[in-house]
Amino acid sequence: MVRYVLGRLVALGVTLFIIVTVSFVAIRYMPGNLYEDPHISPAAMAAINAKYHLDKPVMEQFYYFLRGIVLEGDWGTSIKIRPAIPAFDILRSRIPVSMSLNLISLIISLPLGVVFGTISAMRHNKMIDNVISFAVVICISVPSFVFASMLQYYLGFKFGWFPIIFKASATGKDYALAIVLPILALAVGPIATITRYLRGELIETLSSEFMLLARTKGLTRTQAIIRHAFRNSMVPLLNILVSLFVGILGGSLVIERIFAIPGVGGIMVDAINAMDHPLTIAVLIFYSFVSLIAVLLVDILLGIVDPRIRMGARQ
Repeated sequence: MVRYVLGRLVALGVTLFIIVTVSFVAIRYMPGNLYEDPHISPAAMAAINAKYHLDKPVMEQFYYFLRGIVLEGDWGTSIKIRPAIPAFDILRSRIPVSMSLNLISLIISLPLGVVFGTISAMRHNKMIDNVISFAVVICISVPSFVFASMLQYYLGFKFGWFPIIFKASATGKDYALAIVLPILALAVGPIATITRYLRGELIETLSSEFMLLARTKGLTRTQAIIRHAFRNSMVPLLNILVSLFVGILGGSLVIERIFAIPGVGGIMVDAINAMDHPLTIAVLIFYSFVSLIAVLLVDILLGIVDPRIRMGARQ
């Protein structure tokens, strides 16, 4: 197992390096000047370019960028969003809000998706199965920002049950109410996806021969499902956890803007629009690192649940 995890860590490092390299080069080749300001004299502009190595070739700039991260922990300095403030300091104040929303959405999605998927599979081709399947199609087809707008209008504006705009200063009950709508908007799609995948896997598993053998040994249908069917159905489900979490991260970019949440997603959109390259690169590295950590955790879980994967990696 240790060798399996070490191999995944090496793959994570290589993948992160490739993503950082491609992101840095692509952003540096975007049109426009980082310090485009008519009030800055040519001499001052040349001094700024020399200070931040912008007068060097792109790959040399990338070398200085990596050296700053590895040796000094310097992720760059914001140019336009919050001038002269280190990019990582800007992210550090926003990461807790974004990650709490994303993780809570994923944690809520898993049990609800499992429950709906199990009910749908056990009541295959019955009325409740048809209702759940129809709701799944709707929830997967409609983007999260549409659900966010509907929740804002009906639950926030029309009925007044929840705040329309997130308040960063809210605490206690007010904070809990403020995050309900964003979490619901982010969780709708993952719940539907988990329900669809688990339903399909369970229906196939329930008709397999080993389930028939389990029933002939005296297990009830519920006992056979819990002890045998779920274990076999969890392996394909774990494979989609990464895409679900990445989808939640991507959806939060828009959801945070809709609900005025001071998170990483909102600052990324602002940084791209303002051509704040250092801050944009720092946000991309953060999202890439979080996504790769999710991949690593799922790979480890797959190795625990299915020993064949672990043995295959060893060979």
